[in-house]
Amino acid sequence: MLATMQELLAEAELNQNAVGAFTAPNLEIAAGIVRAAQESNTPVILMIAEGRMAHSPLHLIGPMLVEAARCANVKICVHLDHGLTLDMVKRALSYGFTSVMFDGSRYDLEENIRLTNEAARLARACGASVEAELGTIGGREATDQDESIICTDVEQIREFSQRVDVDAIAPAIGNAHGHYKGKPHLYFDRLQQIHEAVAQPLVLHGGSGISDEDFRKCIRLGMRKINIATANLDAMVQASQRYLLEDGEHTFYGLNERITEAVCASTLHCIDVFRHPDPEKHLS
Repeated sequence: MLATMQELLAEAELNQNAVGAFTAPNLEIAAGIVRAAQESNTPVILMIAEGRMAHSPLHLIGPMLVEAARCANVKICVHLDHGLTLDMVKRALSYGFTSVMFDGSRYDLEENIRLTNEAARLARACGASVEAELGTIGGREATDQDESIICTDVEQIREFSQRVDVDAIAPAIGNAHGHYKGKPHLYFDRLQQIHEAVAQPLVLHGGSGISDEDFRKCIRLGMRKINIATANLDAMVQASQRYLLEDGEHTFYGLNERITEAVCASTLHCIDVFRHPDPEKHLS
């Protein structure tokens, strides 16, 4: 069933955990994510970033994700990740997306605020939720260019949060999209300061490659939405490789099911970690 990001964030805040947001660039990955959500009876977010639409065109992937959410027996939000233009925000909303992110992190503070509020105006008219970003999250997701990490300034995000009409804010705390080069180094002191300065729920981008314990620490420090892309993309590639190396006949439908199973398993692991930031309490 279709839900907004704001609904799922409110539940996460109530439960002091985080909702998983999973990139779904094709049918098999989307099916695996939805299967995991239904098996675990857990709300999730299906998303696609503007920078990935060269391979997953919005006019094809958008209606599929919306219908997948509508037909599911758990709450699922359909989210535009890293929308870079107001035109893309409008297009996503026209397909029935229930949440949009406007990424104005490349602009100065005033222009980021202005454009974010314009995106929010468009979203509110459709009953959709809004996410924004301040600071620069490294790696590749918003575009095909590698971006350097610029950690979010605490005073800037305090002002930003007060002047934008959004449901969630993504800060940069050392996180990056794609494969990390070495062990991720997250600045938890900065996250603590940001959490204390900002009223809105926080979003962790670049989740793939971060340890379960660091996820749990982020959740305890106010992260209520965690984005996952690379982990499930890797699960798809690895499942495909294993299947095609097996003896016997290989078929498209056999490959399809292997991919869906692998993505489901990867997603279920994330869901378990995000739902239980205090594992000892969960096991007791």
